[in-house]
Amino acid sequence: MAEHVPDASGNFSSLFQFLPIGAYRTSPDGHVLRANPALVALNGFETEAELIQAVRDVAVDWFVEPGRRKEFLDVLLRDGVVRGFVSEVRRVASGERIWISENAHLVRDARGEVLFYEGTIEDITDRVRDRVALQQNTEQLRLLAAQVPGMVYVVHFDLQERRTYQFVSEGIRGLYGVSPQALVDDPDLVVRYRHPDDHMKLSQGLRDALNGTNEFAGEFRIVLPDGAVKWLLRRSTTVRSDETGQLRVGVLIDITERKRVESELLESETRWKLAMEGAGDGVWDWNLETGEEFFSQRIKAMFGYGDDELTNLASEMDRRTHPDDINQMRTDREAHFSGQTAIYRNEHRVQCKDGSWKWVLSRGMVIARDDEGKPLRMVGTHTDITELKMAEVQQRALEMQLRESQKMEAIGTLAGGVAHDFNNLLAAILGNLVLAREDVGPDHVAQESLNEINRAAIRARQLVQQILAFSRRQAQVLERQALLPLVQESLALMRSLLPAGVKMSAQLDERELPVMADATQMQQVLMNLCTNAWQALQGRSGEITVALRLVRLDAARALEVGGISAGSYACLSVADNGPGMEADTQRRIFEPFFTTKAPGAGTGLGLAVVHGIVKAHQGAIAVSSRLGEGTRFDVYLPLASASGPVVARPPAALLTTPAGATAGCHVVYIDDYEAMVFLVGRLLRKQGYRVSTFTSGESALAWMHANPEPIDLLVTDQNMPGMSGLELSQAVMQMRPGQRIAIVSGHVNDKLLADAAALGVQEVMAKQDSMDALGEAIRQLLESQLAPR
Repeated sequence: MAEHVPDASGNFSSLFQFLPIGAYRTSPDGHVLRANPALVALNGFETEAELIQAVRDVAVDWFVEPGRRKEFLDVLLRDGVVRGFVSEVRRVASGERIWISENAHLVRDARGEVLFYEGTIEDITDRVRDRVALQQNTEQLRLLAAQVPGMVYVVHFDLQERRTYQFVSEGIRGLYGVSPQALVDDPDLVVRYRHPDDHMKLSQGLRDALNGTNEFAGEFRIVLPDGAVKWLLRRSTTVRSDETGQLRVGVLIDITERKRVESELLESETRWKLAMEGAGDGVWDWNLETGEEFFSQRIKAMFGYGDDELTNLASEMDRRTHPDDINQMRTDREAHFSGQTAIYRNEHRVQCKDGSWKWVLSRGMVIARDDEGKPLRMVGTHTDITELKMAEVQQRALEMQLRESQKMEAIGTLAGGVAHDFNNLLAAILGNLVLAREDVGPDHVAQESLNEINRAAIRARQLVQQILAFSRRQAQVLERQALLPLVQESLALMRSLLPAGVKMSAQLDERELPVMADATQMQQVLMNLCTNAWQALQGRSGEITVALRLVRLDAARALEVGGISAGSYACLSVADNGPGMEADTQRRIFEPFFTTKAPGAGTGLGLAVVHGIVKAHQGAIAVSSRLGEGTRFDVYLPLASASGPVVARPPAALLTTPAGATAGCHVVYIDDYEAMVFLVGRLLRKQGYRVSTFTSGESALAWMHANPEPIDLLVTDQNMPGMSGLELSQAVMQMRPGQRIAIVSGHVNDKLLADAAALGVQEVMAKQDSMDALGEAIRQLLESQLAPR
């Protein structure tokens, strides 16, 4: 069959048109010449013409990092072909970021000149995200597995019983002498190490486990390349089963030494006696006819007994076995006695002399039977596996903490996303409110209602700040301010959130008690303490008392409450009449992730956050509690020095008219929120500016193309659908070099500042708290432009 040569006229074959993945043809300068329906749909368009019209330059309009296009072309021009080139790109219509895998080749004319590039594009976003999530989970599993003896693994079996190892711990090196990656690359590697005599038993056990008839557990031998034989203990369990197969998690432990001891015990009575004296595990020898059972010194010491403190009777050990473990222990014994299992094996708890409990792995074998097969004598070992059991519990606890942490992170991310829109709404409310107050005049009857609206909107903005205080990790800003009004304002908010049946009372010193504090963080402290208090009531009716008073701590008391200096402090207390706490709980109450609540009912972060905030304020927190008498938390904050004004929250001011020097300046304002655009336009016109407003960067650019009149200042929001503020600034600078631009963002960071400076943007401003502040910022920018240099 003749090789197909693409037609330079631009006609794609029908194969390209019906490909299920994107296919394209682009010119060397980055213009899209052709695109098949799959690529058109991938970019959010209905027709090829729409996509071609929207993409002016592939490097800018397609790739998230424009430099990625050059890397792609370097490979293409060097090799003539690109395969599996992974990049982050934007859907052209929506700006949504996705990951793609690209294959491409060059098409040249008869002279060898490049005519165009052709290629295919596959959306691999889900694959990339899954890979990132898998890498994170694998790292967490690796850290946990490092604490477990032996090899930990996660393996998937498909419906044909083929293995795919998703995780293998470093413990494989000590067992097989190979790296984890070697087993991942060759899943049948460990199968080839099986002892020939155990191969059939393991294969059948695996089939039974995959069919759900038993758990894949037991002992087997492996033969290493140097001929050495090892005994391994396998334990695995199913964690997921679906149409693709079965996912299992397991552990392999080297039990070669223990098997050697057991073999020697069975070979001769003499060697058995010697093994009893020297074995690391505790050894027992049970006479099933008389009930006598010999316990080695190691067993007795394991449970805290001296050699003469424990009677050598089987009933003595059974009596100390945990009641919940008795039935399973007897079931496992009977299974071995009847010949159903070759070796007796059981895990159970035994009570020690001091009253504590230890987990033991008991293994044994009947070595003597009568002519009818009745067991007469059984020997075995006890292994202390308490640490292994504790590690399993710790692993489950860590997994639960990780889930709670991820939940908190997700909540923080959600709050951050909602805050952007919510703050826009509040800005529109507050801005229009100020304009309305000016419109009606100071003596209008509506001023009282407008004042109430203003207070409610300010309360809403403060609530958003409180919600984001922890999740956004806001920088701490300490200001000298009165603690009393701060507490009063917080209590007004808390009373509206109290559950039914919970009463809140306040005992507040009438003095203002000035302190150096971050107002938002101190409100977070009070909210967390009150929330903790009503949760301690466990749904019952009760009372929470918030007190504020001046205290003077001497050196001894200051050291006792938290190692602070002696002196005068404002003491903020939150007390409840709930069930109280025992001493051990009080010692751990400020640990991150420690909680006495039921699983899923708390994160264990609330009091840890309180402790961190108080310490950052150079203060201390103390807890006082007794069972049945309730709990009280005392927060000590050092009083601020007498010098310096106390911060107060000024009322909203009326708009002012700009200075004559900037009146008549032309300002272009762009924001995707229509209410904000309308409000800012009205504000700036009222201040004497000529204003052009737009709700997207694209519409602003189109207007600038059609209207060459000069612009004194262009102000744009950064976070907008489609073209961002940075992208708009780049396009404007290309069109009008030297244009004065200011970017406004609710999340100003170092990267945004650096990117803006690289584009020549003169100013990056955080979103203002009020329309007056925005108007003042614009006036200052214009004045600085007009000032003589």
